[in-house]
Amino acid sequence: MSQPHLDHRKGLLITGIGGLILSVDIPLLRLGQGETWSTLLLRSGTTFICALIIWAIWSVATGKARTILPGRIGFAVAGLYGMGSIAFMVAVYNTTTANLVFILAFNTVFAALFSWIFLKERPRTATFIAMFFMLIGVGIIVREGLSSGHLFGNLIALLSTFFLASAITVTRASKKDMSFAAIIGTALPMLVAAFMVSQHGFTVAVPGWIIFNGAVVTTIAFACLATGPRFLSGPEVAMFYLLETVLAPIWVWFVFSERPTDPTLLGGIIIITTLVCHSLWQMRSALKRSRTAAIRHPI
Repeated sequence: MSQPHLDHRKGLLITGIGGLILSVDIPLLRLGQGETWSTLLLRSGTTFICALIIWAIWSVATGKARTILPGRIGFAVAGLYGMGSIAFMVAVYNTTTANLVFILAFNTVFAALFSWIFLKERPRTATFIAMFFMLIGVGIIVREGLSSGHLFGNLIALLSTFFLASAITVTRASKKDMSFAAIIGTALPMLVAAFMVSQHGFTVAVPGWIIFNGAVVTTIAFACLATGPRFLSGPEVAMFYLLETVLAPIWVWFVFSERPTDPTLLGGIIIITTLVCHSLWQMRSALKRSRTAAIRHPI
């Protein structure tokens, strides 16, 4: 098996683990029963401290201080992840979980567009078709927000996907190890939240859930998902965030009995069906290319 093929499999495994773990993020935030900025401060602060501890242990164990952020590009990626985290947290408290995660699925569209514009990785015709149907799905959800009072939260969720896709694209363009960038990027929302909390006070009823979320869930998930672009294309990495799209509404439905509205379900079904079909097409195309290469270059 060739090294590029092995790297691709490694990327699929790492990002798959990250996406699966991230699916419990929103339920844990809801269980904390805190207001927006207090929750963001506790979550981001815990993740940031854990990142420094992991870095220190890693450096001592290897006898070499690992670079946390590779130059200016590393700071840019960390900043994008940080702004995405702020937008995400604001959206959590201003729209429903189903609306939020289905809109976050739009990340794949932004990632494909950015890869095309900045990396010259032109999407195939099937990807354009998938993007068209995803636009319809997101449009249904956002339109539903006009009548349900969730328009602001829906738009902020869309902004979060923009920052996330930007971070993925810059990481892929740099070809550098950004596994710490997403975690260190929590410093920005931590500072913003600290300022807001100093003005309005700290309110989190059950801080244990938020601490566990920041120390374990987001630390591992962010590290895995930030590593993915080293081995996978931007749209591929973005698709692993969709595990949260599929699973988070289910967890919230079970725990909080929060059933998605019919328009949200319709939009979500369109998005998920489109992505599943597109993913199957990608896998089939990759297998066909692999077989063609094997015929042309037999061992």
